[in-house]
Amino acid sequence: MDMGLKGKVALITGGSDGIGFAAAKMLAAEGVRVAICARREEHLRRAAETVRRATGGEVLAVAADIGKAEDAARFVSEAAKAFGRIDILVNNAGSSSTHPFEQVPDEEWQRDIDLKLMGAVRCSRAVLPYMRKVGGGRIVNVTAAAGKTPGAASVPTSVSRAAGLALTKAMSRDLGKDNILVNSVVIGVVHSAQWERRHAQIQKGNPSYTLEQFYADTVKARGVPLGREGTAEEAASVILFLASNMASFVTGVAINIDGGQCAVL
Repeated sequence: MDMGLKGKVALITGGSDGIGFAAAKMLAAEGVRVAICARREEHLRRAAETVRRATGGEVLAVAADIGKAEDAARFVSEAAKAFGRIDILVNNAGSSSTHPFEQVPDEEWQRDIDLKLMGAVRCSRAVLPYMRKVGGGRIVNVTAAAGKTPGAASVPTSVSRAAGLALTKAMSRDLGKDNILVNSVVIGVVHSAQWERRHAQIQKGNPSYTLEQFYADTVKARGVPLGREGTAEEAASVILFLASNMASFVTGVAINIDGGQCAVL
C-alpha cells in the first residue's frame, strides 16, 4: 500500500530510543528522509546508523536538548538545511517525572514544562514556514495517559502532558487552513527507555526483579484491559498512519495507545 510518504522529510525529537526510534525506522522504511535528535550524542549516532542499515534510508542525527530554545531552533534549521524541506514533525522528547504535588519545587516544574510543552511549541513554530512552503504537513504530539486521567503523585508530568493535549487541539484549529494536521498519541504502558530507567531504580534494591516482571506488575496495577504492555512499534504504527495520506482528514484528535487503560476517550 502506498502511504504517500516517499520523498518526504520527518523530524523526530527524542529519536534515539523507544517510540521515537521505532517511528524513525518505520518512516525511513517508507522512503522518508528522517532527522532525529536527542541529548546523548554517541547513543543518538548509533541509533541513526542502525536505522540506515535497516532501511537504507537517509538519517540525520543532531545532538540537541529540546528543553532549550536554541537547541530546538538549531535542530529544525539543520534538518531543513540538510534536506531542503520539512513535511512531518513528531514531538516525542520527554521524561517521566512523577511526585506528590507538595514535593515538586519550582525548578522541576520549569524543567518539565520546558522539555515537554515548550519543546513542542518551539519545534512546531519553527517548522511552520517549511510546511507552508510545501503545501501542508503533519505534526504529531506524543503525550501520556496521565494527561487525560492524572492520578496521585503524578505531577509535573500529568500537567505538562495535559497541556500538550490542549496545544494539539488549539494548533489544529489555527493551522487547518494551511493543510497542517495536528494530532496526539496518548501513550500508556509501552516499552520505552523511561520505563527501563524506572525498573533499574527498583532493581537496585531488588536485583532479582526482572524487567518482564516489572512490566507485568505495572500492567496489573494500572488495570490494562488487554493484560499486557505495548511495544514501541505498536505506537510507531499509529504515528506512521497519522503522518500518511491515509489520515488526510484527521486533525485535532488524541488517540489512546494504552491497551484500554485510560478511563476516558
